[in-house]
Amino acid sequence: MSSDPAYRGAASAASPPPPGAQTPGGQTPGGQTPGGQTPGGQTPGGQTPGGQTPGGQAAAGQAAGGGPTAGSCATAAEIASQPGRWRRAAALAPSADALPRSGERVAVVGCGTSWFVAQSYAALREARGQGHTDAFAASEFPRTRLARFYDRVLAISRSGTTTEVLALLDRLRGAARLSAVTAVPGAPVADAADETVVLDFADEESVVQTRFATSALALLRARLGEDVEAVAADGERALARELPPGLTGAEQVTFVGTGWTVGLAREAALKLREAAGAWTEAYPAMEYRHGPVSVTGPGRAVWALGALPAGLAEDVAAAGGALVADSGPHAAPDRRLDPMADLVRVHRLAVAVAQARGLDPDRPRNLTRSVVLPRAHVGGPEA
Repeated sequence: MSSDPAYRGAASAASPPPPGAQTPGGQTPGGQTPGGQTPGGQTPGGQTPGGQTPGGQAAAGQAAGGGPTAGSCATAAEIASQPGRWRRAAALAPSADALPRSGERVAVVGCGTSWFVAQSYAALREARGQGHTDAFAASEFPRTRLARFYDRVLAISRSGTTTEVLALLDRLRGAARLSAVTAVPGAPVADAADETVVLDFADEESVVQTRFATSALALLRARLGEDVEAVAADGERALARELPPGLTGAEQVTFVGTGWTVGLAREAALKLREAAGAWTEAYPAMEYRHGPVSVTGPGRAVWALGALPAGLAEDVAAAGGALVADSGPHAAPDRRLDPMADLVRVHRLAVAVAQARGLDPDRPRNLTRSVVLPRAHVGGPEA
């Protein structure tokens, strides 16, 4: 783990612990989902008996799966557990009938991290020739779009309680097949959707999402026929590898991606903002020259997730910035990682930066596990 000095001008102290992991009404009577699946022994608030976090993760600081962590916190332990969770998620893919079928016209929706996972999946699915696929923030789903376009709407929601997602599924009921991927058995999203995939083993104690998001993407990638075992092996390498030098003390980081990794770049930037209050930005890689290059300079960095366009490394160097680019065909074979595995290094960096600033990555400022709003506060575009 890098020991670079902390950022100057650290953010204020982290917020108090969020309330229990599940909002009232999120668990059905008897602790079962409509399909009869039990939640795996979770007690109220998302803490399992014996000091384990949701999904069977060892207590904070006991990082299952090996690899260094940035410190003794639940987020670090959850980050370290990701490769094993990806394997479990991939094993569900062949029988996960709630997921889109080849040829369907699909909209994928979510909020925050789940929206960025939706973006990555939508790009992958179209690139695989599986059918028209769009990704939307749940609050921005066009009101007139459904009848013209989609056979299925797939919602991604870790808690299954996000107000914008539930409001959208209620509005779309009967107009298309509704599916959901969630971490919580019996969550309200299971009632709102026609079919649900539950990744309870990937649920998290932390407010900041890491392993649920990547496990959901592992499930979706496996459904598209990708080799998730190879991705998980890269994830283990990402956990064992030292962080790029200088990044913990960087003043600013710009993340870039191409195709399906644009969503990963946006998620990477969000993770550092959420956990550490860091100045981050994210763009499609070819957009970097159209403005974002102006903020690059000494003490700042560009992190490319996926392919690096020709000439971009030279542009970053000319601006005086550092470049991290280990997850595309340009990377040396002994260093090359799958882009989703490279995101694990960003997760680790987020914890390292937060702790260097004296912040608690388990309790980020102004955030809660799920955004639950009065329905009157939920709107949407008219077009």
